Amino acid sequence: MFETILIANRGEIACRIIRTCRKLGIRTVAVFSDADREALHVRLADTAVHIGPAPARESYLRADRIIEAALATGAQAIHPGYGFLSERLDLIAACEAHGITFIGPSSTAIASMGDKIRSKQIAREAGVPGVPGYDGTDQAPQVLRAEAMRIGLPVMIKASAGGGGKGIRKVEDEAELDGAIVAAAREAQAAFGDGRLLIEKFVTRPRHVEVQVAGDRHGNIIHLFERDCSVQRANQKLIEEAPAPNLRADTRAALHDNALRLSRTIGYDNLGTVEFLVDAETQDVFFLEMNTRLQVEHPVTEAVTGLDLVEWQIRIAAGETLPLAQDKVTCSGHAIEARLTAERADEGFRPDSGMIGLWREPAGLRIDSGVTTGSVISSHYDSLLAKVIAHAPDRLAAARKLAAGLDQMVVLGTGTVRPFLIDALRQPAFADGRATTLFLKEIWPDGWQPTQAAEPELSAAAAALWLATGRTAALPERIAGPWQSLAGFRLLGPAQRPAITHVSVGRGADRVRLRVQSHDGFLRVLGPNGSRDVALRRADDGNGWVVQCDGVTWPAQALRDGDGLLLRYRDFEGRISVALTIEAEAATRSESSGQGGSLRAAMPGTVAAMHVAEGDAVAAGQVLVVLESMKLFMELKSPADGRVGRIAATVGATVAAGDMLVEIEAGD
Repeated sequence: MFETILIANRGEIACRIIRTCRKLGIRTVAVFSDADREALHVRLADTAVHIGPAPARESYLRADRIIEAALATGAQAIHPGYGFLSERLDLIAACEAHGITFIGPSSTAIASMGDKIRSKQIAREAGVPGVPGYDGTDQAPQVLRAEAMRIGLPVMIKASAGGGGKGIRKVEDEAELDGAIVAAAREAQAAFGDGRLLIEKFVTRPRHVEVQVAGDRHGNIIHLFERDCSVQRANQKLIEEAPAPNLRADTRAALHDNALRLSRTIGYDNLGTVEFLVDAETQDVFFLEMNTRLQVEHPVTEAVTGLDLVEWQIRIAAGETLPLAQDKVTCSGHAIEARLTAERADEGFRPDSGMIGLWREPAGLRIDSGVTTGSVISSHYDSLLAKVIAHAPDRLAAARKLAAGLDQMVVLGTGTVRPFLIDALRQPAFADGRATTLFLKEIWPDGWQPTQAAEPELSAAAAALWLATGRTAALPERIAGPWQSLAGFRLLGPAQRPAITHVSVGRGADRVRLRVQSHDGFLRVLGPNGSRDVALRRADDGNGWVVQCDGVTWPAQALRDGDGLLLRYRDFEGRISVALTIEAEAATRSESSGQGGSLRAAMPGTVAAMHVAEGDAVAAGQVLVVLESMKLFMELKSPADGRVGRIAATVGATVAAGDMLVEIEAGD
């Protein structure tokens, strides 16, 4: 067994691997970039080594720096986690050259399955059925176009070297085909350094079902049952579960048999996943791809089997045989995992970043997290913050347990998909096990939006909590009003009239002026849509607040954040700007400088392309900037006709959401 293992990754998977190493008594070495100096995985490891600047290509994707760190710390093995270098042959070659064990499969297995075109050819030769499509070597755009039309729309255009939903486009309209080919190739080249594409017929109602396999270096290969990962957005998984619901016995057997047949064909020797499309109508099974490294969703398999898959990886890499034979592996109960990402589901899953002001995990669930209160979320990396896993005797109980736990979880400071996940878990289609990869489109055709408290109630609660959290003195059990903390005199006090505070509350450009009256035991918040009576008290456990608005009580979490409030109230979770009205109006006057025609960053990220120069004439809707965030590309278009007055960001620059990119001057 190894004495020291270097973990060539970051975030929740690095923390997950550290946990198993501690159990086995193995010393751990973390690596980190400039952006991760204070990251949780750095604090948890026994030793940590700096490997470069924030961009992954200059740090986590540098195999040479990973090897240098391993040699400097005496690590006998490297665990790559998933993503980054986990399926890169150059890291395996470097490990072999320096006598370091790579905790993963052989380079032969990775090479055979890493290229999706080659993997489909191998699967066909092994008798594993695949989706009709094109995986030829001629990658000329006109050839790809002709093949797509031959197969028949709709089709899926996929990156040959891809994974994680990158470099994938669904095309239903011929008019979109050429653009989709170019965009998928560009995204694939940026993410994987390989722009080759393959084309597959789109299965009308597909389920995404995958089989966990395990192999050792002595020729033993078994399966650890299957997972359903059909709830996705932009081909990235959101909710995973084991076992897969509503499968016929023969379909389940076909999945396991095909996965084992392919794994034996390539001599697979670690923990990997064979992924399939299952037609929801016919339950026909089609091979998709094989991920030869550990999957993000492995915890649901661990929950139903009672096994530690990271421990299995380490033992296999150390030369041991599989701990169990196929007939000794059992499946107990049902497990569901939700991926908690730093994205705004109500804004088309826009990536978010910033500092987490408050992180509180629920009891009774497994949380694989890479962050905590104070962690900074960077736009340089994947948006995954944590995985939340529930295990119960049956599927409905697991879904209820997971939804309830997510409801209790608190994340303030960066937007997350937490409210969306709760909603998805409680949808009848999911509860019945009928979800396909079209789940989001069918349930929310116009995009997901939360069911929130009425705006006047939300504004009233925000104003009251902003005033209450602004105190520097110890907070009493019950908050009567904003003036209660004043120990001296009280204006209008002798006249027995309520003190009034004028505040401005809003999100984005929409703001409302409110008057807050302090009464005995409550605040009366008056605005253009009437009044709300709000009483506040600390929660019994000291964590958060209890807000009573017009006689109805709701829990809340609130944290001051500069000129605003990080707030969770009812179904709202985000930031609300709150300020004294006089201060807000002064700021508005000072900022009013005719920037209505300016182009700003819609999300945090890196400027990937700038298509204009200062002085260029532009038209409304013209693409001016391409922004890259977490390996996804967004085209930003001119808001109006005019001329470029100033370029405020250069290619390669890191920008925050709302940062100025291009100033557009009105045309003649």
